[in-house]
Amino acid sequence: MSAERPSLPPVRLHTEAELARDALAAPLLARAVRLARWAGPATRVGAGGELVEAQLPEAAQHLGLGDDEDGAAYASEAWRLAVDTGLVDFEDPQDADGTGEGDAEGTVTAGENLALLTSGSPQDVLAIWLDGLEAVHADATAPAFDDFADLIGEDGSVDFDALDWDPEEEAEFLDGVLGNLYLLTLSEAGPADGPVPLPALAASVVVPDDMGEPTDDVLEQVSEAMMRLDDQFRVLEPIGIVEYRPVDETLLTEEGEEATPPVDDEDVTRYGMVKLTPLGLYGIRERMLEAGVDAPAVGDLADKGADALLDGIAYYPEEAARTEVGLWLGRRGAEGAEAAAVELLDAARGADRRAPLRRLHCQQALALVGPEAEPAVRAVLGDPELGGLARVWLAERGAADVPAPPESMIFWLAVDTIAAQLDADGDLDELQELVEGLSGQHSGFFDEAWRVEHPATAEVLEAMGRLHGDRGAAKAARKAAYKARSRQQS
Repeated sequence: MSAERPSLPPVRLHTEAELARDALAAPLLARAVRLARWAGPATRVGAGGELVEAQLPEAAQHLGLGDDEDGAAYASEAWRLAVDTGLVDFEDPQDADGTGEGDAEGTVTAGENLALLTSGSPQDVLAIWLDGLEAVHADATAPAFDDFADLIGEDGSVDFDALDWDPEEEAEFLDGVLGNLYLLTLSEAGPADGPVPLPALAASVVVPDDMGEPTDDVLEQVSEAMMRLDDQFRVLEPIGIVEYRPVDETLLTEEGEEATPPVDDEDVTRYGMVKLTPLGLYGIRERMLEAGVDAPAVGDLADKGADALLDGIAYYPEEAARTEVGLWLGRRGAEGAEAAAVELLDAARGADRRAPLRRLHCQQALALVGPEAEPAVRAVLGDPELGGLARVWLAERGAADVPAPPESMIFWLAVDTIAAQLDADGDLDELQELVEGLSGQHSGFFDEAWRVEHPATAEVLEAMGRLHGDRGAAKAARKAAYKARSRQQS
């Protein structure tokens, strides 16, 4: 009975203010900001805006990186990010001297975005950081080559075919890995707050879901993917989206060499461990939304109507659904509690396939409204679709003067309740207990249940026939389901 559902569970994001602080603290962006503030009229850049080689030692020294090759490389990387995120603007050297000579040098000025990092809103900061993430993602998927000169033709063009590199394929691979890491982070069966072993992450994008024991060829592909990801996560970590423990270098070998055996074969941490940061969850979700992926976040529905709320939380985990409802009610305040209850009940009506689950979530949401909901609940006691849940809600609160439901409403509510649980794909043991409990409360349940005027009657009875532990009752359920089908078709 499942309706269309989101492909990903909802994420609970930090506030924009917290995320903006994390973005500003990301090592690579922090270095880019320092270089943007350091730059002045004397700072010289090449045709692509890169710092000329003579400036790199001073830039590295300003960042406290030392004067070796690594320091220069880190400074160059930070400068490129400053250019890519608009923290600095550069004047093309060709425009600067009008000659178009290759040795000409351009100059830089502060970019508009540099001031936004201190005077702008958290959204401004995050927008700049997302630009930085896009640039770093491109760096992480760029080809690796030992001698770039060999790739340049006589006319100055680059022979990309010689690289054996497909930019779209590389980006798709990394996005697939990041998507799996995102899903693992949110999954109830995932690592919670712990990191994910790199071999498991590599296997998630290489090993087919239906494969039992991986073949040697597949294991080799996993190993190659691990090495690829090790390089990519080293590039991604400084922008703040992951915490990464790299692969132990003693496990890496050159051809013909023997690897140093691990002291503990079970120590998977030596093969790399990666964890998404709160900023990483935000960044990857933004990239997925940009790509058209349904990636909900808790709080998305707080300013929507009750119909969007009940449909939106249909397949949320219990805690996330409860939080979302709490945020939705919080927007309406105590003075709007009764009106919120009326809106929830109105949204719970319907005969469509998702309606039973809406009514289940409506009942749970009304529990968070509190006693202010009682007038609205009492107003629907005579409603054939809502009267049953209204009586349950009032009884759970110990309310007085709750009228007994007619027998037809009892059976209708039983079918509606089971339909909701079937749609929710809940725990099978709990569902079986519910089926046996509801059918056991009424003698001759299946003699009457097939007559229930509910769109899901036949499906529910068929499910009860599969789930009921008593063979006689299961057979009675199947017979009742046949009668219900025949009645619907007549």
